[in-house]
Amino acid sequence: MKVVAINGSPKSEGNTAYAITVVLKELESKGIETDVIHIGNSTVKGCTGCGMCSKNKDERCIIDDDVNIWIQQMKKADGLLFASPVYYSGINGTMKAFMDRVFYIGGANGGFFRHKVGASIVAVRRSGGLPAFQQLNTYLNYAEMMIPSSNYWNVIYGRVPGDARKDEEGNQIMRVLGRNMAWLMQMIDSTKDEIPKPIPEKKIYTHFL
Repeated sequence: MKVVAINGSPKSEGNTAYAITVVLKELESKGIETDVIHIGNSTVKGCTGCGMCSKNKDERCIIDDDVNIWIQQMKKADGLLFASPVYYSGINGTMKAFMDRVFYIGGANGGFFRHKVGASIVAVRRSGGLPAFQQLNTYLNYAEMMIPSSNYWNVIYGRVPGDARKDEEGNQIMRVLGRNMAWLMQMIDSTKDEIPKPIPEKKIYTHFL
């Protein structure tokens, strides 16, 4: 089994990256392979709403950039970890553009994030961590991903790189999340031949005009 983590921070070794390492260490201790995709230092254009990914059904965005490479890495993973710094009580712009596009593409091409194990974590200086955490979870819920929990909301605190190491509760939250994520993945894997997945339903759209 494999988990791919998405680092939405522009810093490759900041508090967001540190939180990722804490979670992944627990996963690796259970024999789960891990990888990190650092998207936060890249230029990711926002979704234009053209609908071509839905029309073409080729698992690609018409904007030909690294998102098309990353989405295939994510598709092959059994679990996904989404991590973002907090900007004005929300996820940062690069992460928002990335999430909009990959989840639109995934949904438009058969829902290939459906029933993968997915978790969200955020790093924040002081306030706004919970809204950003909930913002990430909105994508996971919509895609029918299986979401493990921790013993508190998945927020770690720190202002400058290295501060998060001092957040004892935040570190515990990340460790517990990693263990719970590994356990959920193992449970799903061990029962996949015994318990059939729920049959997906065609999406019903109700428009309020």
